[in-house]
Amino acid sequence: MISAETACREAQGAGREETVFYNKDFDPEKSAAETIAWIREWFEENGKGCNAVIGISGGKDSSIAAALLKEALGKERVIGVMMPNDPDVTEADLADGQKLIDHLGIKGYTVNISGSYDAMAAQVAGALGTALSEQTKINLAPRLRMSALYALSQSVNGRVANTCNLSEDWIGYSTRYGDTAGDFSPLSHFTVQEVKAIGKALGVPAELVEKTPDDGLSGMSDEDKLGFTYDTLDRYIRTGEIDDPVTREKIDRLHHLNLFKLQLMPSFDPGFPVVGM
Repeated sequence: MISAETACREAQGAGREETVFYNKDFDPEKSAAETIAWIREWFEENGKGCNAVIGISGGKDSSIAAALLKEALGKERVIGVMMPNDPDVTEADLADGQKLIDHLGIKGYTVNISGSYDAMAAQVAGALGTALSEQTKINLAPRLRMSALYALSQSVNGRVANTCNLSEDWIGYSTRYGDTAGDFSPLSHFTVQEVKAIGKALGVPAELVEKTPDDGLSGMSDEDKLGFTYDTLDRYIRTGEIDDPVTREKIDRLHHLNLFKLQLMPSFDPGFPVVGM
């Protein structure tokens, strides 16, 4: 467990540099405890006795969110779902997902979306009379995964957990109606740096907390695709400080372009009275 300090102090005697959280008020154990309490309260008000259903990818966000759910609700009420889509989910990813399920002792299911993905892609391409764009192919999988999560959740008296974090939300590195969806979100106000610290405080296996995130398709890490590190992004989000003006401009542009993903759907209001309630 991490000691309750506002900065994460590495053992300098071992030759490691001191690491300080960019949010000086952040304490991983305190934040974990508060998030756990919030999850319990949310379920009391929005799903008393219901199960928590969460997609498990083998990466840090789903692993740490699942660990929080277990602490909040007990392992009997947490259901992890792995949703491979061959070939973008590797055997290593599945092994990591199963490792997390076994570590937490929660119930786990596997729903292979490959058949649905291939059928949907073929139907849409056929209707258009042309091949799907690469971005369409990438976004189709997370949207089908969310459909699978809700189908399973509705069948087990569940509520679907969103696993997005603040850093990825900030720049829109997510799929609308895919991984941005869910009934409640325990991590969306924490940066990547903070999420990882919470995972360490909860005792999530280090290889899952520190796993390099990638989309499973391009052969590149998320940071390689973005062109900057999450550490740079987290520092900018929490302090406003950034060394490279070109990177600042890119982050600002991505943030403004993708704000719509975090907002309610725009709707026309004719101004008619609403007298219900």
